[in-house]
Amino acid sequence: MSASISTHVLDTALGKPAAGVRVELARQRAVIASGETDVDGRIAELARDLDPGRYELMFWPPSAFFRRIELEIELEDGHSHVPLLFSPYGCASYRGS
Repeated sequence: MSASISTHVLDTALGKPAAGVRVELARQRAVIASGETDVDGRIAELARDLDPGRYELMFWPPSAFFRRIELEIELEDGHSHVPLLFSPYGCASYRGS
């Protein structure tokens, strides 16, 4: 089997999706996929046909405090959705469905 990943970014301070946020997926620090969120703050398919394992998911939100937010994730067979919620001085993520 293989893994795939999607994401979306929400600006919780403004209460709306964050469009135009650069997102990169890397494995062992080598970028293997990248994109920018659409007007709904989404990247429906950042990458697919991935080998399961450890990856780095990096976001560059429009924030005066957070210059880059990096998550180290473990992808399993199947699809993973990893959202990012951020505000000027806080951020959170979770494994979505």
